[in-house]
This record gives sequence, structure tokens and C-alpha cells, in this order.
Amino acid sequence: MSKKEIKTNAMRILDRMKISYTYETYECDEFTDGIQVADKLNLDHRQVFKTLVTTGKTGNHYVFVIPIEDEIDFKKAAKAVGEKSLEMLHLKDLTKVTGYVRGGCTSIGMKKSFPTVIQESARDFDEIYVSGGKLGMQIKLAPADLKKAANAEFGDVIRG
Repeated sequence: MSKKEIKTNAMRILDRMKISYTYETYECDEFTDGIQVADKLNLDHRQVFKTLVTTGKTGNHYVFVIPIEDEIDFKKAAKAVGEKSLEMLHLKDLTKVTGYVRGGCTSIGMKKSFPTVIQESARDFDEIYVSGGKLGMQIKLAPADLKKAANAEFGDVIRG
């Protein structure tokens, strides 16, 4: 008897959109940062992206998908989404706002569709890795496919 394949909401959305992806799972009971995940799966750090959720001065939420070793530049990010300023969404509100837990948050299939910006360096790769929608899972897909699935734009939103 075959083992039942685990599908997250993000994966079901990709399937529905007929977007090609693969996924990797790893042992994980609690939040692990992206660098530890990349090391666990032996992945190039430049190809692994984290999903950050912010709140603007207006109270609207915005999603940014950036390389795991980089930090968001709040000024650039605010400008990219037309806000005066941004701050990180409080961790206690993450699940309520997105439907995902810390470490399993992905820009695909959040409770609501939020304006999303993917760091433009993602386009340097044929494929990138993002959280699969739950702890212990990474999805590998083409940056253009992530853009389509998350209804996102590319932009420069990191420090440096």
C-alpha cells in the first residue's frame, strides 16, 4: 500500500493552476529559520526565499518574498507597495491574518490575497525554494510561476 501524499493548500492551488513544482520535506517540530532549513536540505542559500508579512501605515498587509540571508529594506518595500511606512506583522497575528504558522508561511494561498513583492534576484534562477505551507516542507518552482500563483510583482526590497 502506498503512503498517502501530503498536500498543503499551497500545493492544491499550484495543482489547480497546472503549475509545475516539486517539494522536499524535512524533520521539523517547531520554527526553524530559512538558513537552517537550507542547510538541512543541502540547498544553495541564494535560491531559498523566506516570506515576510508586513503592515502598512494604512493598516493594509503586504507580503515580501526575499532571500533567506537578506533583510528587508522597509523604505524600499514601502515605496514598492505605495505606503508611507511598513512594519513587520506581529507574530501573534500571523496565523489569524495568513492562515499559516511561522516557518510554514508561504505567499501562495493565504486567507486573503495581499499585495506581494518577490525580490527581483529570484529571476536569476531557474527555480527557487519557498515554504510549502506547513512546517517541514519546501516547494521548488520557477520564480515566474511563484509570481503567477501569488499574484505578485518583482521588485528590489532588500538592504544593500
